[in-house]
Amino acid sequence: MSELLRIALVGSTGLIGNTIINLSIGREDFRLVGLSRREVPLPQGVRMEMFVADPAHWGEVFEAVRPKALICALGTTWRKAGEDEAAFRAVDHDLVLETARAAKEHGIERMVAVSSAGASLASKAFYLRVKAEMERDLAKVGFKRLDILRPGLLRGPRVDDRRPGERIGIAMSPLTDFFLRGGMRRFRSIPVQTVAEAALGLTMRKAAGRFIHDNDGIRRAAREFPQPVDA
Repeated sequence: MSELLRIALVGSTGLIGNTIINLSIGREDFRLVGLSRREVPLPQGVRMEMFVADPAHWGEVFEAVRPKALICALGTTWRKAGEDEAAFRAVDHDLVLETARAAKEHGIERMVAVSSAGASLASKAFYLRVKAEMERDLAKVGFKRLDILRPGLLRGPRVDDRRPGERIGIAMSPLTDFFLRGGMRRFRSIPVQTVAEAALGLTMRKAAGRFIHDNDGIRRAAREFPQPVDA
């Protein structure tokens, strides 16, 4: 029997993190270790360890439980950050980098990080520039394998997070996706479960390197994610 893969997850309260937790129910090939700044309600049937601690102490958790891989789904919104650039950067760049460095320092060799379609240092959009800076700086941390996910608009149920503009975008996505072709395909909407499956599947890959996955790459990785034996 192969060794049980322990996967650390930060960003458990978000849409992607919550979906990853639900996907872990009934799995015997990996076990999640969640780290959060606040209590996280867990679904019935999930078997995982959840540590609630200040991020400054997350390194101690990594040292104690020794996960082999890290999934980082950390991220805030412009509204939640009070429309303040420094507050937004503190989460989407600084906290991601601090977590990555702590993970690397305590022996984690593989990381999957969620970024965004359109991330670019040259972007006029502050959000996309910060995501690109995060990607650039993660590459310097020194993981044996680093996978960057750049999904388009996420389709999935959000709890206590009302975003009128995003809801309209999701409702319109069947139409707008049709017109996003060629190089614009990366901006199409994508189911959050597909992104979550890709993130989990990529933690199981051991080939070294740095890889960036747009919507098409995320879908390919999700298709290769092993389904439960009793599925």
